[in-house]
This record gives sequence, C-alpha cells and structure tokens, in this order.
Amino acid sequence: MAVRPITIWGEPVLHRRASEVTEFDDALRALIEDMHETNEAAHGVGLAAPQIGVGLRVFVYKFTNDDGVPPRGSIVNPRLTLSKVPGAAPDPEEDEEGCLSFPGEGYPLQRADWVKVEGFDGEGQPLEFVATGWFGRVMQHEYDHLDGKLYVDRLIDRYAKKARRAARKHGWGVPGLTWMPGVDPDPF
Repeated sequence: MAVRPITIWGEPVLHRRASEVTEFDDALRALIEDMHETNEAAHGVGLAAPQIGVGLRVFVYKFTNDDGVPPRGSIVNPRLTLSKVPGAAPDPEEDEEGCLSFPGEGYPLQRADWVKVEGFDGEGQPLEFVATGWFGRVMQHEYDHLDGKLYVDRLIDRYAKKARRAARKHGWGVPGLTWMPGVDPDPF
C-alpha cells in the first residue's frame, strides 16, 4: 500500500472518460488499497482513480452516512440514477464543494438530492444502494471524475469565473501538476 500523488486540474486523465475495469484481480485490489490510503492521507471523503493518474472506472469513499451503507468502501464500474437536480441557485453555505484535484478552493454547486448507485465492490460482487444528502453528493462528485468532469466544470457562471481565476492564479491547467498528501501542506 502506498500514498500516491494527486493530479491537479489540467492533467489529461482528469478530463477524459475512464475505462471500464475488466479484471477483478490483485492489481485492482492493490489499486483500491492505495486509493484508500491516499484518500485518508489527504483527509478526503472520496477519491477516483483518475485523481491518482489511473484511467479506470473505480472510486473509493470514506463518509459516515444515514443510508445504511458502510462508511468506507469502493465502487467499481458504477452506474448512477439521479433524482431531479433542483433548479434553484446553489446555496453558498450549504452547497459548497471542494476537490482534491482543485485543491484549496471551494464553490457552491447544486446536486441531486438522492442517487441510486449500482456497480461492484473490489472483489467483483454486485452492490446497489441509495445515497442521500451529502453522501449522495459524494457519489455524484466521484462518479463525475470517471466521466472526465470535475465539479468546477458544472458551476454556474458566477462561480465558474471565480474558479477560472483561481486556476490561473495557481498556474493550473497544464499537465504534470500534482500534490502529495502527507508531504505537501493540506489544502483544506
């Protein structure tokens, strides 16, 4: 098990659809353990494989929830079915998200209230559950990474402009940028 560097917005693997996992083997299980260790070191609630430079459809989470789902897990080849996303503007205090691949920044984003999650665990066993509230938000956020989207790609104009300014200020938007959890300062 190892903590891996986290890619920053602009790294190509973050901006393209990840490939389906076809083998549930020791390599996948090792990847998942590295992802859990990296997520823990980064103080994250979730981490998708593209965030550590691996273009596979897998993410891990660590989030205590009220939905009867274990507070720590992995989801391979997930499929999501979402409730309707409210049409109201996001609440700046209630709906602010952050991302380990857009470190140190946070912006409000409206998400669906609940999501049905289907997929497999790291052993290839099917799983299915409904995630609500912030746990549902975590599922949607990590799933977006597997489709080559970051939450900043979904922001309304006012916040999208702020995110673009922050990216320019930090020098992001180019390949090769990473930060190392447990070594570099914690961005959150």
